[in-house]
Amino acid sequence: MLEYVAIALMIVLATLIALIAIGLGSILGPRKQSEAKSMPYESGMNPYGEGTRRMPVRFYLIAVLFILFDIEVVFFLPWAIVFRQLGISGLIEMRIFIVILLVGLAYAWKKGALEWE
Repeated sequence: MLEYVAIALMIVLATLIALIAIGLGSILGPRKQSEAKSMPYESGMNPYGEGTRRMPVRFYLIAVLFILFDIEVVFFLPWAIVFRQLGISGLIEMRIFIVILLVGLAYAWKKGALEWE
């Protein structure tokens, strides 16, 4: 039960620190609103148009594919560290994993997901 008390104490302490930080920000922070302060800031340029523009789905598709393959490639490092202990079965399993990755890449390539217009 002592472990739970420590966790509860940590949660209470973290909540208390967060509330103190928010309170100090509202007490000590600036309060005067002006037109210049409420304008959105975009790289030093005056903003124009809507703040939310529609983006083509292709951007999101390429981002998801990048994250997918990037995360899958992260599995190579732990495998390389324990490669000698895994033996031939570890090598065969990694080859199967690489083949699955290549099939997914070939499918995405064939569907035109990697084409940039």
